[in-house]
Amino acid sequence: MVPDVSATRRPNTTGLRRFLDLQQQRDWMQGKTILPDADERSESLELRLRYVARFEKLLRRPQAQEVLEILRRYGRDCIPIPRRTERHYWSVSCLPSTPGKALVRVNASWMELFSLYADGEGIRALFVVHLSDFTTDHSLDQGQVDEAFLERCVMTPEDVGYFFPRGEDIFGIKVRGCSSIGKFLAARRALRAIRAFNLTHMNRGRNAYQASHCYSLADHMLSGPVR
Repeated sequence: MVPDVSATRRPNTTGLRRFLDLQQQRDWMQGKTILPDADERSESLELRLRYVARFEKLLRRPQAQEVLEILRRYGRDCIPIPRRTERHYWSVSCLPSTPGKALVRVNASWMELFSLYADGEGIRALFVVHLSDFTTDHSLDQGQVDEAFLERCVMTPEDVGYFFPRGEDIFGIKVRGCSSIGKFLAARRALRAIRAFNLTHMNRGRNAYQASHCYSLADHMLSGPVR
């Protein structure tokens, strides 16, 4: 078992700056580097056991395999050093009791980053990102959303929609269907924007949703080789 992440902190720093300097974060965001992660994960057995029943309930849903597939991609591609920062700087909830009936939700600090919902027997996703990364002029003008780009990031234009949550520079993108969600995650500009938003909130400090972390889901998110 690895020691608590606080044991590796750098002095007088907060958030991911305890582990990664700003240039390392910027390079990762832009896809210029692969960040080496911890070989092992810290774990709370009590917390793992708390959500086993919810995880088993999720596995009985017809969407279970698609959920796990997309979560694995999200954990691999969208969260920096996910093993080292697990639970303390990001968490994943299974069948959270908050409004909306999400199947799974990824959070950092006080912010929702990503959620998956049932859509018939398939799934739909909600990505929360910076509005300025999806406007044609990189402004906060809601009338300048780059709809053409969003439509190129999915299989058909009908698979994508958006809305404006409360808060400055916040943008919600809805993507329907496993294939379109996968294509969105593979689009370089979209992935860079997801990473930028996640860095913003992981850098704000410790995750407020540590107590709802589902280790069984995280096992699947972190099941790939350590890089």
